[in-house]
Amino acid sequence: MAEPVKGPASYFPSIEKKYGRPISEWQDLIRASPLTKHMELVNWLKAEHGLGHGHANALVGYTLAEDK
Repeated sequence: MAEPVKGPASYFPSIEKKYGRPISEWQDLIRASPLTKHMELVNWLKAEHGLGHGHANALVGYTLAEDK
């Protein structure tokens, strides 16, 4: 039996369902942004794309960690 997904990735199915975009597309937007700080990116996703705080935080945290 597979381990349940934990951490930021656990939000991914609900993010895709609620906002209608695949996670890879959100990550591309984050990576293309001139912003680099975690909270700047979270606030940008909330203001420009209408994401909730938890969803934006999960996407940014996961993407920045992946890019390190």
